[in-house]
Amino acid sequence: MEYRSLNDFVKHLESRGELIRIGTLVSPDLEVTEITDRIVKRGGPAMLFENNGTSFPLLINAFGSDSRMAAALRVDEIEEIPAGLNRLMEELMQVKDAGMLGKLAILPKAHRMSRWLPRKVKGRGECQQVVMDKPNLSALPVLRCWPHDGGPFITLPLVHTVDPVSGQSNTGMYRMHVYDEVTTGMHWHLHKDGAAHFRKYRELGKRMPVTVTLGGDPAMTYAATAPLPPFLDETLFTGVIRKRGVLLVKSLTNDIWIPADSDIVIEGYVDPEEPFRTEGPFGDHTGFYSLADLYPVFHVTAITHRRDAVYPATIVGIPPQEDLWLGKATEKIFLMPIRKAIAPEVVDMHMPPEGVFHNLVITSIEKSYPGQPQKVASALWGAGQMMLNKIVALLNSEYNLNDYQTVIRTISRNVDPAKDIFFNTGPLDVLDHSSSTFAFGSKMGIDATNERDLPIPEGLRAESSERLKEIRGVDRFSDAAVARGAALLMLFVDKSAGNTVRQIHDEVVPALEGSMFRFIFYLDSEASGLTLSDCVWLVSGNIDPQRDYLTGTHKDGSVIAGFDATRKTAAHDGFPREWPNLTAMDEATISLVDERWDSYGLGEFTESPSGRFLKYLRGNGAVAEE
Repeated sequence: MEYRSLNDFVKHLESRGELIRIGTLVSPDLEVTEITDRIVKRGGPAMLFENNGTSFPLLINAFGSDSRMAAALRVDEIEEIPAGLNRLMEELMQVKDAGMLGKLAILPKAHRMSRWLPRKVKGRGECQQVVMDKPNLSALPVLRCWPHDGGPFITLPLVHTVDPVSGQSNTGMYRMHVYDEVTTGMHWHLHKDGAAHFRKYRELGKRMPVTVTLGGDPAMTYAATAPLPPFLDETLFTGVIRKRGVLLVKSLTNDIWIPADSDIVIEGYVDPEEPFRTEGPFGDHTGFYSLADLYPVFHVTAITHRRDAVYPATIVGIPPQEDLWLGKATEKIFLMPIRKAIAPEVVDMHMPPEGVFHNLVITSIEKSYPGQPQKVASALWGAGQMMLNKIVALLNSEYNLNDYQTVIRTISRNVDPAKDIFFNTGPLDVLDHSSSTFAFGSKMGIDATNERDLPIPEGLRAESSERLKEIRGVDRFSDAAVARGAALLMLFVDKSAGNTVRQIHDEVVPALEGSMFRFIFYLDSEASGLTLSDCVWLVSGNIDPQRDYLTGTHKDGSVIAGFDATRKTAAHDGFPREWPNLTAMDEATISLVDERWDSYGLGEFTESPSGRFLKYLRGNGAVAEE
């Protein structure tokens, strides 16, 4: 299937019964998000909101299933892509005495491969069929996703920049906080290529041209999210994926070339001499708000679009969300390069949704010698965007990493907290809220490759239960994870009772003497109604692993490990930063969508996923109140 526009992809999904058109007037201000959150979490279809107060239909959840993700990349199954890339890499590796740039230079010499290269064409492209007389971002159905967002955000922008020194182009996906009709924030993180380009323009004292595209071929949208090396242009990667080169046209007001089949183009610039402006808060993919911070300002100089343009959007928040399927594609596509270049003993790799990509990664390896899991973890922590990973669990090669029941049971049977947990420090994602220092903190490796066959408790014994009830600060506890084969106890605590989590842990350890529990999750008391999956998400997001790792020893010498996944505050923990609230919809919007559900034509009523999280909120804002 060829997609010459996002509208082509819409029609393709509709023909397969994977898209619903919604003709009811729906507001981009919170209402679209609440509907989408319900549909994504029940595994529902893509949606085209045709009546949203603007002249542009709004497409969302277009990538939100395995089949739609494969369709976006023009394959029946994602596994076809890494197989093809592997063959390409083998051909390139046959070229002797050339670095990767030299190897890529041979592509034009191979007739088959030359068709994959991007090609610049003269004149205007379809994306420039309509030129706004006066650029106006309010003409677009930009979403305000969550109640405490700082404003509306463009959530699927392809941000095109050029390195002013090398001339290398880059396409990244950086959210854009819309301030007014012609200015936005430009949220490129410290570690991103767009930020590196910006720093070079600032050093040169030059204004930085930026062109943003929306829509077009969905393969290009995926490429903007992919962890490509700096030398590999996203347009070339798109051509390799779809076996047809991307046609590029020149921006009207910038010397930047962009995909001709884009739906909407926003051209402008960032002035490195201009003071940064407050951007955010924003309900982010971590499931928490990323708090307001200072970022560069993007000034719009032109907006163009196709005559049949579709506005693409996505929402992020408490997992699972649509970005889960983008991440799953990345797992499959980039596993082979990781194995070949970084850690050849890696057999498989999986990023569970609870780990929001960078908090938790499960890896299986072919283990041949002692210390190999530690070697693999160190290699991964030093590789590209994997440097931001916080927790890596390592299992032997025979295990299916997508079988969570088996993974949980294997970790519980094989991991002795006294021997199999190790730590490191390094860079973290700037969205990580748990570390005491911005964008830097500890990392944890869990070595589950030693087949120890440690016992699993049958449940919490009555005498232990009675002793736990007597500990000040322990509100509730749950051994529900035992049914999943986990030697795990969850304790829900109230630190305002006077005890710190460390003090509580010191009392819990003797209370569990002889119980065979080896792991304890400490969570805030308001989390007691959440699922095990929710609790794993909270633990992976709320801990700085080394700081929040607690141990204690039973009389028999066995070690029991605790993880303090409670909110950290200045008052109770001496925490130096603001702690964010999680992303949950406000009750007014939940009620509105409840009342209007039948009018959307989305089938059986679905309750709001936010309902069970509302009591976890602290205060009425993006920052959690103490």
